[in-house]
Amino acid sequence: MTKTPNRPLPTTADGRTALDVALQATRTAGEIIRGGWNSDRQITFKGRADIVTDIDLAAEKAVLEILTSAFPDFGILAEESPPVTGASPYRWVVDPLDGTRNYAHSIPHFCTIVALAQGDDIIAGVIYDPVREETFTAADGQGAFLNGSPITVSETTELSRCLLSCDLGYVDEKAGLALDMLRSLWPGMYSVRLMGSAGLGVAYAASGRVDLFFHHSLAPWDIAAGLILAQEAGGRVVDRQGAPAGLFTPSVICSSPALVQGFLAATNGLPWRTAP
Repeated sequence: MTKTPNRPLPTTADGRTALDVALQATRTAGEIIRGGWNSDRQITFKGRADIVTDIDLAAEKAVLEILTSAFPDFGILAEESPPVTGASPYRWVVDPLDGTRNYAHSIPHFCTIVALAQGDDIIAGVIYDPVREETFTAADGQGAFLNGSPITVSETTELSRCLLSCDLGYVDEKAGLALDMLRSLWPGMYSVRLMGSAGLGVAYAASGRVDLFFHHSLAPWDIAAGLILAQEAGGRVVDRQGAPAGLFTPSVICSSPALVQGFLAATNGLPWRTAP
């Protein structure tokens, strides 16, 4: 179904939309990421299991150069760089390599994320998988797409038939609660997948590849593009308490409205849902 755009995207002086620029940026990052795939990677630990590679840094540098060249007055919120406050109400949100641990271990499941926020509202987003050359895109009121074809969330309505997906993240206590929750649900579901990339986890939920994705500890750049992608694919994204998720919401549950409601009902009162 064709949708009327709710908010027009900003354009460059040569007529390119912000979505066009985001696509250029993610594809450039993808070339850098593919180029480093068979090379020795320099890995730095930011925490016990939180790492960054030289490829993350190179990809982000290239992405930011493209974005700031096209829209120099936009703000920037990127994983590996200090935030930039721009003169414009628009702000780019960037994760150059989501799924770094997969990448560092040569597991081919990761992506580049670029989203555009107007205030705190995401109005456009791109999630690019450079291994499969799959590009998930969405813009406010314009639908959600995978390589140009429309996508929608899962049509499954029963939790018992659901392929659930999640990630454990870097907060050990909440990760343990997530595993406890899955054990309490089992075998009342079809199966479970640990993704290793929240960006692709939400993209897969938005496209119906998995029925539902949840996570308890995300940064804005992890979820930014996924918020608009799920919305435009007919989905619903809420936090652990069931309130609408936003750019700075650390926890997310993403699926169709019916499945989100069913998941909330099935997990009501469990520690993963109630822990601060």
